Amino acid sequence: MTLLHMSFYSTFTLSCLGLAFHRTHLVSALLCLETMMLSMYIALTMWPIQMQTSSQTLLPILMLTFSACEAGTGLALLVASTRTHGSDHLHNFNLLQC
Repeated sequence: MTLLHMSFYSTFTLSCLGLAFHRTHLVSALLCLETMMLSMYIALTMWPIQMQTSSQTLLPILMLTFSACEAGTGLALLVASTRTHGSDHLHNFNLLQC
């Protein structure tokens, strides 16, 4: 395993651990999700270079588009929840109430 692969795996693993263990604020959860998407984007971008193929893949651009949509939706949810609940603490949210 090369150093490049190890850095992608460790970045993805650390962001998954951050999402699993540090769920106090919605902002930190969204930041961990964005880190996961960014590490997958960089890995998919570097994959044709590592395999020495000349074809360009569309998958990294498609994933970057979905990541931008996910970030916009997450920020909209953050603003809406902060307006209704007063803070972005995840323990304040009750999913059973409308």
